[in-house]
Amino acid sequence: MDKPVLRGEMVVLRPIRADDADAMWEMVNDPEGMRLTGTTTVFSRDQVDRWCAGVSAREDRLDLAITHGTDEYLGEIVLNEMDAYARSANLRLVLRPGQRGRGFGGEAISLVLGHAFAEPPEGLGLHRVSLDVLSINPRARMLYESLGFVVEGRLRESHRDGDFWCDSIVMAVLEDDFRAAQATSA
Repeated sequence: MDKPVLRGEMVVLRPIRADDADAMWEMVNDPEGMRLTGTTTVFSRDQVDRWCAGVSAREDRLDLAITHGTDEYLGEIVLNEMDAYARSANLRLVLRPGQRGRGFGGEAISLVLGHAFAEPPEGLGLHRVSLDVLSINPRARMLYESLGFVVEGRLRESHRDGDFWCDSIVMAVLEDDFRAAQATSA
């Protein structure tokens, strides 16, 4: 799969490169980002270096760096769990400390969904994109809903948040939902 470069008003999405490792290392060591995404894996610096150097060559997923005019790595957006037969994928987004709440994530998701739902060869020709969002992250859930994602279910108390439990909310957007949301916001 050719990895695209997607351009918006605020962000440019491009394949992750080896020189993104320093910024990604900061991101995977951000306690608040890890908490909001439910990430419990502890990564070594060597793992991050190897990941950044090689992930763009993988055919089974689309990992893009979220950047802006200076090419500064702001975070990443990922389509993984791709299923060509079902024309579906899972979406994941994480931003570096100081980059949340600035509109970068929303634009990045819109760009990736536009690419996901566009017909080949310009896009991936997907029908459905899903994600999980933790109940402790209502700002992210509101963003996803504004982009056409619909709540499909809830995994009760599936994640730990310190000494407490939180739910994982399963959401998805279909190609027609996305197009309708885009038409409404235009």
